[in-house]
Amino acid sequence: MRWVHNDLCSDVRAFECVPTRPESSEAAVTYKKKLIEVALPLVAISDASSTEKGLKNSHPANLHQWWARRPLAAARAVIWASLVDDPSAHPQQFPSLGEQETERDRLFGILERLMKWDSLNDTETLAAARLEIERSCGEVPPILDPFGGGGAIPIEALRLGLGAVTGDLNPVPVLIQRFMLQFIPRFSNTNPVNLKAQSAFMPASRNLGIASDVSHYGEILRQGVRDRVQGLYPPTQMNDGSEVTPIAWIWARTVQSPDPAWPGHVPLVKSWILSKKKGRPVVHVVPEVDHSRHEINYRIQVGGTPSDPTISRGNGQCIATGAPIPASYIRGQASDGKLREDLIAIAVEGIRRREYLPPNESHREAPERANPKWEPTGPMSDHPQYMGTPRYGLDEWAKLYSRRQLAVLTEFVDLLPNIQAKILEDASGKGLPDDKRSLVEGGLGARAYSEGITMALAFAIDKLADLNNTLVRWESVAECPRAVFGRQAIQMTWDYAESNPFSSSSGSFDVVINGICRAITGPGLCLPVGNEADVKQLDAKARVTESSDYVLCTDPPYYASVPYSDISDFFYVWLRKSLGEIFRDETSTLVTPKADELVADQKRHGTAEKADKFFEMGMQAVFEAVSKHQHPDYPATIFYAIKGTESDENSRSSTGWASFLSALVGAGMMITATWPIRTENKSRLRAMNSNALASSIVLVCRPRPLDAKISTRRDFVSELRSELPEVLRVMQRQNIAPVDFAQSAIGPGIAIFSRNARVIEADGEAMSIVAALSLINGVLSEVLSGEESEFDSDTRFALTWFEQFGHNPGPAGDAITLATAKNTSVDGVEASGIASSRDGKFRLLDRDELDESWDPANDSRLTVWEATQYLIRALDVSETEAANLLRRIGQGFGERARQLAYLLYGICDRNKWAQEAGAYNMLVTAWPEIQRLSDSAKVDGNADDELQMF
Repeated sequence: MRWVHNDLCSDVRAFECVPTRPESSEAAVTYKKKLIEVALPLVAISDASSTEKGLKNSHPANLHQWWARRPLAAARAVIWASLVDDPSAHPQQFPSLGEQETERDRLFGILERLMKWDSLNDTETLAAARLEIERSCGEVPPILDPFGGGGAIPIEALRLGLGAVTGDLNPVPVLIQRFMLQFIPRFSNTNPVNLKAQSAFMPASRNLGIASDVSHYGEILRQGVRDRVQGLYPPTQMNDGSEVTPIAWIWARTVQSPDPAWPGHVPLVKSWILSKKKGRPVVHVVPEVDHSRHEINYRIQVGGTPSDPTISRGNGQCIATGAPIPASYIRGQASDGKLREDLIAIAVEGIRRREYLPPNESHREAPERANPKWEPTGPMSDHPQYMGTPRYGLDEWAKLYSRRQLAVLTEFVDLLPNIQAKILEDASGKGLPDDKRSLVEGGLGARAYSEGITMALAFAIDKLADLNNTLVRWESVAECPRAVFGRQAIQMTWDYAESNPFSSSSGSFDVVINGICRAITGPGLCLPVGNEADVKQLDAKARVTESSDYVLCTDPPYYASVPYSDISDFFYVWLRKSLGEIFRDETSTLVTPKADELVADQKRHGTAEKADKFFEMGMQAVFEAVSKHQHPDYPATIFYAIKGTESDENSRSSTGWASFLSALVGAGMMITATWPIRTENKSRLRAMNSNALASSIVLVCRPRPLDAKISTRRDFVSELRSELPEVLRVMQRQNIAPVDFAQSAIGPGIAIFSRNARVIEADGEAMSIVAALSLINGVLSEVLSGEESEFDSDTRFALTWFEQFGHNPGPAGDAITLATAKNTSVDGVEASGIASSRDGKFRLLDRDELDESWDPANDSRLTVWEATQYLIRALDVSETEAANLLRRIGQGFGERARQLAYLLYGICDRNKWAQEAGAYNMLVTAWPEIQRLSDSAKVDGNADDELQMF
């Protein structure tokens, strides 16, 4: 077996993730292996993905809300590595392992430069990347993503100069794709058509012409709507009499008090806090109950202690009498339409900061003048897990908005056709050809251009709706409204912020338009001119079947995840009105398609078993089509998000991971590699002491050969035990995080399983994926447990004791028995400084109980256990502190400490000790940087002498 590894590199350079065949049958591989089937610079990909996640304004995601978008960097890396040959595919050119590794490092250098956000417009980097693709492929087939979603994969295919075929069952992402992947490349070099821009020099490169027109016609739209709704959004006055513009009105839902002692409504408020800035006194609403008049008034206070919430977890409290208000009572009143609203504060634009004013009658009465001409229609899902409002009577889309919000949003939509007509007139006057063809028809003239700019304005209306409804929270730290979809759900909100669409602050139309323009001109949408994607609204199987000789790279739905069709209707009911005349096919249904959406939704299918079967059979049908139509020279790559890896062989229900793998294997695909991709910000992970799974697993697959062998259960287990240990050791050396380790190990294991036509159980039945996962996890445990022999006796004792008792006390007699078996003694373990034995009880010390003055140089009984614990304690201070300690204990002890962290993480994970698991995960995750800092200090001559313990 040949493995790619560079022990001198502190980064995750690469490892050959799985053996495609046993060494004896290597000749059976007739295709050229691609780089992604052998090696990837995982840390570089994850770092680039993490960096990109922090880019909000200039990212294509800022065009329109869509969920679970894959990072562009990860998509770019996966596509490129799927096309470029691995050096081992050219043994005549690179005959030795050393030459192959040198060439692989060169390719990694190109890939690492390509993934950087700042390189998206670097012509030299892009040219080098495209040249490597051409060298490996010649004429390149198109990239197919039948689950197109937010469009990350086809965007990156276009960026690399490739063809892209995509789409989605849901019309909302299809419309987003049409704008990004068709309109933008087609018109990216078009000069702006608005008269204002024509009077000044306006370069058309980098989509600046498009952005200029979106901004210009967006302002015309804004002003036109403002003229139509005059009086609904009045200014207000400060205490000194100066006139200011409100940013938002803070409202509280109210309910009739169930206490007879209070005859009126009382507010349901989750938080009274308006501003909570570091270094400043808290600003909050103070409710004042007037018992004589049976009134509740509100004032603004700076400093002091905010009032307690009046609703928590659905249960309320009468602010006037203190009487409890049960959740059932609130739901009943809400379902009967008896909830009201009361204004509790006004946020305004101050000179240097937000200012807050108490409510007044004129601002309470202004919304009552609203008279919306129509309302968005279409049934709303009542899914109990993701749709929180129907149980409170908000069971229609129009009910999520106040009358004032409906009035202004419908005016924006109604005025949009007039704006499109103005764009068409100006574009024709500017000289764009009058070819009469629409954007969908491939039009290159004024009509298609006007439709594209109108799409951007429709997206802005959608984003405005996201910020202007009665579910928007007021965020007290940022002091701004927070859109509905902070999570992938529509949640009930009791106190909400009504944004002013005509202010210049968060929640306004100006801010929304500016955000869209930044996305348009950002590097993410700087794509090759004229290279458009083929976009259609089709289900995945149909999209795969109608195409041929493509390279599949896709991001399918994740088993029992959120049914996006349910929550995307929030936007669709507006898009159907704003873009219905332009995209009649995409907006022909009342709501987005539900029945064919490939998620295992129990509510939709009746039972968990039926939902699981629907998902698995649907996915299998898609990948059966892939196995027939995929270009034979290239692997298929699949991003898949994983939430759980445990599989019980005897369980009747399989996990989403097992169901997806069953679909793949059942479709005749074999897995040749798996790669965990992380996108979390490192500092956030550190702060949370997080042990969350990697965001995605990338699966690399090829059709299974027709002559694949049939194996027995014994054969399969034997192959696992033969091939997995070396894979796992390489993965540890490559610093795969413990939280990702079990998931990553499944890839090589399932690769062994999936290269067989079938694996036969003792009873003659074919082995299920669930059973295979159980065996893989079992062999993983065997391999890791076998590493105990490399530790000192005290550490082996502590490891076994910890698995049973953690840091809790246990019988001293049991400790004596175990110590004898581990060739140590209780007194010796206690003398090493890691344990305490008294009053017939024995326990391992917590990290914060260890000796503060510990010095490894003076420790006569140094153990890997305490080295691990002290490294974690040092890491809690800083990576530099941990590096200083690593220099003192030595690399030998350090490597064993890292090895022990893997084992301890597994114990904590099985016992659901999340906080302790996070500590061990963070040590391994931070190890490359700790080692780098330690090594650099040695080079600088600042290191103390290492302890030479091993």
